[in-house]
Amino acid sequence: MARDRSFADDDFPEPRPHPIAPWAAVLGPSLLVLAVLAGLFFFVRTSRERPSLIPDAQLRETTPRISFNDIEKARIALFKTIKPSVVNVDTLLVQRTFNFGVIEQQQGTGSGFVWNKQGHIVTNFHVIQDAIVKDRRLTVRVVMADRSKWNARFVAASPDVDLAVLQIDAPEDQLVPIKVGTSHDLEVGQDVFAVGNPFGQNLTLTTGVISSTDREIQSPTDRPITGAIQTDAALNPGNSGGPLLDWDGRLIGVNTAITTTTGGSVGIGYAIPVDTVNEVVTRLIREGRDPRPTLGIVALREQLTRDLGIAEGVMIQEVRPNSAAEEAGLQGIRKNPFTGAIIKGDIITAINNEAVTSLRDLQKVLEKFKVGQKVTITILREGQELTVTGTLKGL
Repeated sequence: MARDRSFADDDFPEPRPHPIAPWAAVLGPSLLVLAVLAGLFFFVRTSRERPSLIPDAQLRETTPRISFNDIEKARIALFKTIKPSVVNVDTLLVQRTFNFGVIEQQQGTGSGFVWNKQGHIVTNFHVIQDAIVKDRRLTVRVVMADRSKWNARFVAASPDVDLAVLQIDAPEDQLVPIKVGTSHDLEVGQDVFAVGNPFGQNLTLTTGVISSTDREIQSPTDRPITGAIQTDAALNPGNSGGPLLDWDGRLIGVNTAITTTTGGSVGIGYAIPVDTVNEVVTRLIREGRDPRPTLGIVALREQLTRDLGIAEGVMIQEVRPNSAAEEAGLQGIRKNPFTGAIIKGDIITAINNEAVTSLRDLQKVLEKFKVGQKVTITILREGQELTVTGTLKGL
């Protein structure tokens, strides 16, 4: 058995005294005195600088607010009115644990709004896209302004215009449908308000103006969404699907996209115009899909068409394969195979003898028909008027 070893005194070398220099013997006491005086000075100085406490300190008397100005009152009233109509739309991965518990992991978040008393909720398609297309294990949950939570059923979507409709089973008295306005009569410079869930911060109000109209943004299917509203109201990730409002609290657009170099708002946001939203959402609720009749063309942007000196009509930039336009022999912008010169696309001027002066006119005219109907298309091709026919197909 090993025994503990103890160290004897001679196991360690005996300390040897270090000689002190002769000058240190003289200066040592002086240095010690100086150190004591310096410490004393520091203590006295810090004692003097230390703030004194006031044991009987009282709360400051407040200055009453006289009143909100008229603009503030109107903005506050608008928010209080719209608040019950705005919701959070979250996608969650729900997993069961070994002890039969449940863990919910948030995968995404966005915004939405109440459409009607039947519990239909409108949001952007891209907000719930993962739950609908990529991972069926995901649950879509709607959180109301009163913080009540409702699992949502998917009703239908139109990815080409980035809109989707959900439905929840909330009681009617909790469902406050949003007021629906119009977007064709919007003016650049008018005030707008965005309410949503940016970065998960629920029911956030931001303000701005309409910076421009008739912008073009891309849908999740890479098809252009025309007529988008541009605003400088701050929009950030999480605002998608929320309402853009006017002073009357009417829906004028659905906040959808931003242009950014930082990942957050830089003052350039876009909303789908409510005229489009109203038409598409109604079809989704009524038919479960959005079979919009189409010619199957890509139209040149209206401003570019006007810049080319064409005052009216819709110029075709590209013809889609297997479309009514291809069937009718319509032609888009192309090159002359011999000279390489650019040839302008056909200009649509009428459908079934109803004048088409703009892209909006074309969309409005086509909405009057059904998929499968034949229509006559009046065009201008290199200055010559032609009339052709094609069968409308669903987009």
